Amino acid sequence: MAKQQKTAYFCRECGAESPKWVGKCPACGQWNTMIEEPAAPKTKQGLVGVTREASKPTKLSDIQAEDLPRVKLPSGELNRVLGGGLVPGSIILVGGEPGIGKSTLVLQNVLRILSRKVLYVSGEESPQQLRLRAERIARGRMDCECYLLCETSLERIFSSIEAERPGLVIVDSIQTIASDALDSAAGSVSQVRECAAAFLRYAKQTNTPVILIGHINKEGSIAGPKVLEHIVDAVVQFEGDRHYMYRILRPIKNRFGNTSEIGIYEMREDGLREVTNPSEMLLSQGDESLSGTAIGVTIDGTRPFLIEVQALVSTAAYGTAQRSVTGFDQRRMNMLLAVLEKRVGFKLAQKDVFLNIAGGLRVNDPALDLAVICAILSSNVDMPINRRVCFTGEVGLSGELRQVTRIEQRIGEAQKLGFERMVIPANNLKGLDRSRLSVKLIEVNKVEDAFAHLFRGD
Repeated sequence: MAKQQKTAYFCRECGAESPKWVGKCPACGQWNTMIEEPAAPKTKQGLVGVTREASKPTKLSDIQAEDLPRVKLPSGELNRVLGGGLVPGSIILVGGEPGIGKSTLVLQNVLRILSRKVLYVSGEESPQQLRLRAERIARGRMDCECYLLCETSLERIFSSIEAERPGLVIVDSIQTIASDALDSAAGSVSQVRECAAAFLRYAKQTNTPVILIGHINKEGSIAGPKVLEHIVDAVVQFEGDRHYMYRILRPIKNRFGNTSEIGIYEMREDGLREVTNPSEMLLSQGDESLSGTAIGVTIDGTRPFLIEVQALVSTAAYGTAQRSVTGFDQRRMNMLLAVLEKRVGFKLAQKDVFLNIAGGLRVNDPALDLAVICAILSSNVDMPINRRVCFTGEVGLSGELRQVTRIEQRIGEAQKLGFERMVIPANNLKGLDRSRLSVKLIEVNKVEDAFAHLFRGD
């Protein structure tokens, strides 16, 4: 009689294993996340291409710290996000929505690396499809040491790695790779966990950097067990609206760098282009002043940039007023509308309010509150705001303007783009030397004080 395959229950969120089904995961506390899958066989042999050597404890003071140079990638924005480049032996996870440009970003950098051999493993595309994309991105330049492998078997992938000995390994994507030692399908909790752990062992033992491309679920997080993000050294997520051309590369986890850095790209027909000065790209170039627009100074990560806030306020065509927001938190806009009505006296309960952040970006900086309410007021009274005036400030529930962080960087960005006036919260300039500033700073305490300065010529 054939031996029955043992099964276990795994949590979709954290990958915790349980011998029986439970409603609540004992590890992460999530409900209804346990799924039944075949249990991993207990074998003493390691995976192909990965050797298991017995390790011994070493005294911390006896370990020689080697200063390994980082692998510089052709994209400066990607180097900034990773903290200066790829660390030898590191494993990077790149996530994002389908069609956002993950494979394009990685392949575009791979085609420009001439100093080392690269193995690009694809489980989703054929060699002909990758060739067509490479020709479009590289514009005919194919002088790189890039080898393609279209395979989904983990054992065959490691056989090719052992034969080629590459200096960089790309896996697109980790959810399509499966090991023959497990009976579950590719993309399951056990397959993703075991395959990612195999690439981790290979990266650490051979000192070879590995880049994994991963899918995301409908909630926007990396698909698969949460342990996948704990295994890798860095997690970067490619964000943006597919209907717009701008993309943001944002680090979620980075053991070798800062998680406050971001990279900005522009999607074009020939691939991704780095945006070194996002403020000029996100602001409209017309000099004509229109009602309902205001320029806000925001900071995403460590990069300050100016962004255009657009608002439209009109009488409700139907009985219930509509609230529509794109690129901003809708609950925060509702709070700002309540402040305008309660503290300032503007009646907006029976009016439709539409808010849009230009460029298709999503901004969560509270310092954009002042620009939002100024754009809403401008559309409500149908009076334009001077295009050479920008705003920064967080609005409190009592209508006061609260101080914002990194005010010097915000002022410097506005000054670099030639703005004449900047409305900021009062007492936000303590210890700042104003003698070298060319932009006029208007300090206000409350929202109504900002409105008083808006439509005056001073």
